[in-house]
Amino acid sequence: MTSALFTFALASLLVELTPGPNMAYLAILAADRGRLSGLAAVVGVALGLSLLGLLAIFGLGTLVLDHPWVFQTLRWTGIAYLIYLAWEAWSDSRKPISAIEESSGLWRFFRRGLITNLLNPKAALFYVTVMPSFLTTPKTSEALLFAAIYVAVATTVHAAVVLLAGTLQPLLTAPQRRRQIGLVFAVLLLLVAAWIAATTG
Repeated sequence: MTSALFTFALASLLVELTPGPNMAYLAILAADRGRLSGLAAVVGVALGLSLLGLLAIFGLGTLVLDHPWVFQTLRWTGIAYLIYLAWEAWSDSRKPISAIEESSGLWRFFRRGLITNLLNPKAALFYVTVMPSFLTTPKTSEALLFAAIYVAVATTVHAAVVLLAGTLQPLLTAPQRRRQIGLVFAVLLLLVAAWIAATTG
């Protein structure tokens, strides 16, 4: 089982290093709002991953496999949410940064990280199709252990992304620059939404 755990951890790392909604959103958020906001979202993403793992282990996986419309609903809702975040990134970049800071707190970014991840088809597919192939027994306790390893690996990667992207935030606070970068961030989020639509159908 030790070798299976190590192989699974390596596979989890490789999966998390590929572009996806979590990595894109966290990098954009940290670059725009700073490391603290990004780390709040990382905590939300970790909770979302944990809840998604529990749902997969205790029945959602079978439901998704037996009823494709469930996955499609999850998929399109996630895409719609990313489009909403793109609009918000563009809209916020047109407001004074002080006004945004007064109306938002760490809870806002935690909540968005949680929602973004609960609607993340990449994570759902990983739990339903990839993780079961590494399990050595059908025991629920083993599935929970593997899910915990995946969450730990993903959270480490996400935190590293936030810390790196957060170094750019002090350079983006000038109003004119914020408007330009807000447009760039909105386009990037729209591209991530398009990528999910094209690759998870």
